[in-house]
Amino acid sequence: MEILRVENLTKVYGKGAAAVHALNNVSFSVKKGEFIAVVGPSGSGKSTLLHILGGVDRPTSGHVWMDGQDVYAQKEEQLAVFRRREVGLVYQFYNLIPVLNVVENMTLPVLLDYREINENRLNDLIATLGLKGKENHLPNQLSGGQQQRVSIGRALMNAPAVVLADEPTGNLDSKNSQEIVELLKASHKKYGQTLIMITHDETIALQADRIIAIEDGRITRDEVIRR
Repeated sequence: MEILRVENLTKVYGKGAAAVHALNNVSFSVKKGEFIAVVGPSGSGKSTLLHILGGVDRPTSGHVWMDGQDVYAQKEEQLAVFRRREVGLVYQFYNLIPVLNVVENMTLPVLLDYREINENRLNDLIATLGLKGKENHLPNQLSGGQQQRVSIGRALMNAPAVVLADEPTGNLDSKNSQEIVELLKASHKKYGQTLIMITHDETIALQADRIIAIEDGRITRDEVIRR
């Protein structure tokens, strides 16, 4: 079953001779529950693609369909709700609020959405992410790996259909990197989510179901490596 479809996606920054095509007529589809690794050199358009999929940055042209809904046909208010409810974003830099503790950072998207916190889900995530006993810690009291676990918990609190991870292990050592990947894979299986991850690490990419390679804003390879 298809969860995501991208049609002729183009993103241009600047105009005239200074125009830069970050994405150039990109099209692909994603099945529900797939784990996709997006690879490519720096400046290839990977992060631009992820931000457009997540409703963060509008395309110059083309369409993103999520669960049958044309994402950018929505008004700004609807797009804000889409970002909070339908996608979970995990970044290389954890983007935690320094004055909020672990629980407060994880539940912030739910509170911003004026919804009730699902305590069972919160407790389940805290246990799954190995944050038991750290609930009241501030970000500066946590290691880098623990901070990234909190950012993953924040991304998963609203039970999004799609999790988008932009170099989530880029700031971590190899041991913590593999732990974070295992956590993302475990949550993707446990909650039936679709996972799309940007990575420069070939070892991580080879753990995905499918690899999409991007260069100069175009898809150069789209290969299923396991079913």
